[in-house]
Amino acid sequence: MITASTWVPRGAAAQFPTKYDIDEKELARISKLAKLQLKDAEEDLDEARHGAQNGAPHPEEKESDSSGDNQEGNVEMAYMNGDADDDLKEYDLDTYDSDGAAGGEKGDTMAMFGNARSLAYHASNAEDPYITMPENDEEGEEREDLQVLATDNMVVAAKVEDEVAHLEIYVYEDEAENLYVHHDIMLPAIPLCVEWLDLPVGKGIAADTNSKGNYVAVGTFDPDIELWDLDTIDSMYPNTILGQGGEATTAKPDLDPDPSSNTPQTLNKKRRKKSNKANPNYHVDAILSLAANRQHRNLLASSSADKTVKLWDLTTQQCAKSYSYHTDKICSIAWHPKESTVLLSGSYDRTIIAADLRTTESSMVKVPRWGVESDVETVAWDPHDSNYFYATTECGMIHFHDIRLAPSSPSASKPLWKLQAHSESVSSFDINPHIPGFLVTGSTDKETKIWNVSPDKGPSMIVSRNLGVGKVFTTRFAPDAEVGFRLAVAGSKGAMQIWDTSTNAAVRGAFAGRIEPSRGKTGEEEVKERLIGVQEDSSDEEDEGGVEPGGEGREREDEWESMDDV
Repeated sequence: MITASTWVPRGAAAQFPTKYDIDEKELARISKLAKLQLKDAEEDLDEARHGAQNGAPHPEEKESDSSGDNQEGNVEMAYMNGDADDDLKEYDLDTYDSDGAAGGEKGDTMAMFGNARSLAYHASNAEDPYITMPENDEEGEEREDLQVLATDNMVVAAKVEDEVAHLEIYVYEDEAENLYVHHDIMLPAIPLCVEWLDLPVGKGIAADTNSKGNYVAVGTFDPDIELWDLDTIDSMYPNTILGQGGEATTAKPDLDPDPSSNTPQTLNKKRRKKSNKANPNYHVDAILSLAANRQHRNLLASSSADKTVKLWDLTTQQCAKSYSYHTDKICSIAWHPKESTVLLSGSYDRTIIAADLRTTESSMVKVPRWGVESDVETVAWDPHDSNYFYATTECGMIHFHDIRLAPSSPSASKPLWKLQAHSESVSSFDINPHIPGFLVTGSTDKETKIWNVSPDKGPSMIVSRNLGVGKVFTTRFAPDAEVGFRLAVAGSKGAMQIWDTSTNAAVRGAFAGRIEPSRGKTGEEEVKERLIGVQEDSSDEEDEGGVEPGGEGREREDEWESMDDV
């Protein structure tokens, strides 16, 4: 399952990513990050052992335990009490490594590397006749495989597979029509949202708002926000953590490995004090949405299931302000494209608020509120006219509002237009940053739809597709003009698809005046529609029997629907 995704603009990624290097400072930093988790795990293990020895059942293990579970517990207790020793005596495992040789003579010890003295070694691999491949050739091939060209785009996907949460970083080569996984990053909890950042943060990096980087912020079911460097391969821990989990590393900027204020006992107490009560300095529940301020690059906004919006200063890695103007979970936020201090937010309290974050908390009661008929799923400003914004809801509706027509109360809200876009929740929504009126919606009904919004006629559906990704959770247009018609779509099946919408006849017809001919063809010539996914290994396809002609591909074509077919 892919829950969220984001594009990385061309040229933002390093041409040759670096390998993760652990020096003394980095080791001290990750030791602090791991110390809380280790202490908690040790305490849980001690509690479990204590309960097992005393025969006390775990609080969650009541009379509903099956007989199989009870039998397994009895076997485990038997081994703990030494009852199974008799069954193992015949194998004499205690003297297994010291068995004599044939004839009763004492043989050589079977320890690991026990015959190391008899091995031949060379000062340099070049002198070893058995090493025939030069080291530089192997390193060169690996370096070439990791290379990211200036014409490549990265796509970051938050994925859960076999109960393992991680980020998959794809590289999309438009000219070659190729999409592949470049590297991945393991995560501690299920990811819910991702946001690309161009400001270097963490690991003792000096606060410089003029420097550029390639980072991603990740919000998960845990209340902390992790920031990762996308140009570093095989990272073990994030560059920094925003929230209570990051207090251990931000308390001492010099990364002193043994500060008195951050002893294991103190850190453990901090972790144990976590509660669901709202805190002004960090979130206490799942992170549902993230929004980077593109004008003030050191600012990152976050919204949470704890009903608060928080403003983070990335240079200090601390929460600058906290706001509680919603009464339920806040699922989506977006910065105004021109007014850099205005933040749009949508909540499960069925209201949308456009707040100027320079105002005080007490003044927030006067901010305008728009009401909708059900829980808000996404909110977004129109990048081509910042006086308007969109909101999608759980019941499949799209609302289009003029911010200048603020209602006196949520119940008095009157959108310029609203549309029943899907039969189920509109779980994803995006606006093309280069083509006015070009919208995309994705839904849990498994459909991805393209819309054309004209000022005089309003919205009209251009094409509807079932792209085979299951329930659609994320739809994102590419950020660069050269690939402005490329659309990343993913969902419950865990597959990422890049759809070149310019190869669709209905899209070309609707946006004829705003689209360049695809690969030298005119708008009336036939163009094969392009849908690009990660290529599966041919050996895996053979093992699974492959795909029969007219099978999956034929079925998908039947599911597709466009305005040309009507």
